Amino acid sequence: MPPTSRRRLLTIGHSYCVALNRRLAHEMARVGAGRWEVTAVAPEFFHGDLRDIPLEPIPGEACRLAPVPARLSRIVHLFFYGAGVRSVMRAGWDVVHCWEEPYIVAGGQIARLTPPSAALVYWTGQTIAKRYPPPFSMIERYCMARAAGWAARGRLGAEMLKRRAGYDRKPWRVLPLGIDAEIFRPDPAAGRAIRERLGWAADGAPVVGYLGRMVEAKGVSSLMRALENMTAPWRALFVGGGPMEPEIKRWADRFPDRVRIAAAPHAEVPAYLNAMDLLCAPSQTTPGWREIFGRMVIEAFACGVPVVASDSGEIPAVAGDAAIIVGERDESGWSAAIAELIGDPNRRRELAARGLDRARANYAWPIVARMHLEFFAELLERRTPA
Repeated sequence: MPPTSRRRLLTIGHSYCVALNRRLAHEMARVGAGRWEVTAVAPEFFHGDLRDIPLEPIPGEACRLAPVPARLSRIVHLFFYGAGVRSVMRAGWDVVHCWEEPYIVAGGQIARLTPPSAALVYWTGQTIAKRYPPPFSMIERYCMARAAGWAARGRLGAEMLKRRAGYDRKPWRVLPLGIDAEIFRPDPAAGRAIRERLGWAADGAPVVGYLGRMVEAKGVSSLMRALENMTAPWRALFVGGGPMEPEIKRWADRFPDRVRIAAAPHAEVPAYLNAMDLLCAPSQTTPGWREIFGRMVIEAFACGVPVVASDSGEIPAVAGDAAIIVGERDESGWSAAIAELIGDPNRRRELAARGLDRARANYAWPIVARMHLEFFAELLERRTPA
């Protein structure tokens, strides 16, 4: 392929129905302008973990958007794309970037529909070696036989997958999640407005925050116990939703003036982060899961919020030296780390500055988008006869 040719990229994923997730496609189109033509395929509607999600617009979106139906979207392993996806897939792509796991039905559907002339690339969040039962094991083998390459979101997943049959003979890269640094940014006024909305005085105790799914694996119980064991004054803000929400509400009833629970839409997450004096990410490794990336960590970094995080999965690599890392099950260590930051504003400012620099230098969407396009270009060069 001549170096001046404009390459055609199709990127598809059910997460693209959320505007913040589709910033990857938008930025690939923007930073690749003149060299890449980018189309994003997104569901018209998807049943998410926390809420039903209609396709969200992005004003001035740089990529072309192709909405299609999603079928059986309540069960992510079984969902597939509906009418319209077949014709989109046949439109003559150089690269098909699939943000679906290569062992689920949708991942297999994309492998089947991708033209043989296109380089198919999977972006996977796997971090633990698993053997999937049929038919998912057969889907995975088919997808990897068809793929030109794959990308993991972190080094742990890459180290595991590069030794796995099917993956071991394919080019790969570590391509992290990104952050919209224009939306996730320090905004003290927005944080004060959230505290006022929650009925909290501006001069109260420091706010310890949690952001994410309210499930046991995310360490919510550990965080509640750590707060109980502290003598320093604190307030706690839990943002998210999930099956543990009733339990958290019962616990919050014991601290009526100190704990707030909020189900913030994506657009309000940056404001809620700015209402926190520190964020806790206490993820807990289980037999079937460990933290894939830790998106809440880089979102807090980008908002200038200091972070205390567990050592589960990819978190230490994502955080680098910009967060306090505590052992997953070290509850006394969690209490001590939270107390340290509550009592030391200078330490909070130091970590906030480090995190902000790390988010902008490593995880801003334009940087992550360029990493993707460079990998795709390399795959195409491998396929071009000498």
